[in-house]
Amino acid sequence: MSTVPVPAVDSRLRGLARAARSSGASRRADDGHERCDLCAEPLVPEHRHLLDVRADAINCACRACALLFDGASAGGRHYRLLPTQARRLDDCGIDDLLWVSLGVPVDLAFFVRHGDGQVIAGYPSPLGALRSTVEPQAWEEMKRTVPAIADLAEDVQALLVNRSKGAQQHWIVPLDDCYRLVALVRTHWKGLGGGAEVWDQVESFFAGLSARDR
Repeated sequence: MSTVPVPAVDSRLRGLARAARSSGASRRADDGHERCDLCAEPLVPEHRHLLDVRADAINCACRACALLFDGASAGGRHYRLLPTQARRLDDCGIDDLLWVSLGVPVDLAFFVRHGDGQVIAGYPSPLGALRSTVEPQAWEEMKRTVPAIADLAEDVQALLVNRSKGAQQHWIVPLDDCYRLVALVRTHWKGLGGGAEVWDQVESFFAGLSARDR
């Protein structure tokens, strides 16, 4: 596995750090309203996100801007509207050997497929999101083991895997969910092992995904 050179804190985390504290909006005007990153209109608490592919950043979007970039071709190569559905995958069969082949040194990680064919693994840390490149042969084995990931939407969807504390959870989620998890871990991590609080937060995060899936 080759490591992707990135800052200590992934650039996408900047737009979602607030999501662990509030709705995830990125700008607050003098009147106290949270604002859309594109047009500065006020945001409702439950709003959509756009991936700025060129800047490698996630932006908060009002309803009008979200509708503008809805659809497979809308926005071209600049903005991509992130989906909202989270789907749990059962009986994935990812064993320890396959996990090791992915080159991820932790038990909580997400995987994103890009248009150039690369698959990037991201994982939370006290510093933010760390990233590395998954070897093609390892990802091919993953597709044989978990056929559902062959249809991952490029850039905007991720396979999210939680093997921490004995868990066996596998999800297909929007990319912004991954960075909300990163923000939670970064905010609540204490000491070498993270502390009880951060793992309670991780458990609550996955409980929230289960509620959405139902």
